[in-house]
Amino acid sequence: MSERKLRNVAVKKKYDLTPNMLRIILTGEELKDFPEGQESAYVKLLFVSNSDKPTKRTYTIRKFDLSSLELTLDFVVHDVNNAALKGEHSGPAISWAQNVEIGEQITIDGPGPTKLIDRDADWFFLAGDMTALPAISANIEQLPANAKGHVVLEILTEADKYPINAPKDINIHWVINAQPSQKNSILIDAVKKIKWLDGAPHIWVASEFDAMRGLRRYFKETFAEKNLSINRGQIYASSYWKMGEADEGNKVAKKNDDEAE
Repeated sequence: MSERKLRNVAVKKKYDLTPNMLRIILTGEELKDFPEGQESAYVKLLFVSNSDKPTKRTYTIRKFDLSSLELTLDFVVHDVNNAALKGEHSGPAISWAQNVEIGEQITIDGPGPTKLIDRDADWFFLAGDMTALPAISANIEQLPANAKGHVVLEILTEADKYPINAPKDINIHWVINAQPSQKNSILIDAVKKIKWLDGAPHIWVASEFDAMRGLRRYFKETFAEKNLSINRGQIYASSYWKMGEADEGNKVAKKNDDEAE
């Protein structure tokens, strides 16, 4: 595996996956040494500004094809005149994704570490909002054919549902939240309604900061109620954004998260 490093790439393709999800495929000769098998890991996009350091934004690697040198990233976007998401979702990365033209170049930094679930768990429980869809989809597609469990996905509209190649016993539950920038418990409430399966699950959660904390707390409490031990790494929980904050604010909140393991 090659080391994490800066690479210059260009936009090869750009199209809508759903009304609020945009896919951009990057390419370039500098991807020749980009490591394979990094789906669920991340790259950082570098945006040049007037300051000494470029602004960086982190995005999940949805797919990478070494043969075609295509790196696929998905972006949650929205109508700029009626933004449902605030903070990071109105920042430089979204503006770039919405306005970039085919052939334009950008520098990426990566890849960072993968965020994969434990394929050997008895069953699986994944949950997240639209910002986590790329990582959750990548994880689901790497599960064994006999995997079982639940996936709860919060999306903006009914039209934001899209096919995910999941094993037949992985149940996908779609939850609509048209105003994710307003404080709510829609994702947490939906997760709590799901009946647990027998055995010890692997938990994978990514969402808005407060929702992530609520979900992590619920899963830890449920493990305790069912007398299930929590091994290191058995619960992965991360915030991809924080309500009312830009990416920097979310990073500070994560660093100061006193409930984190």
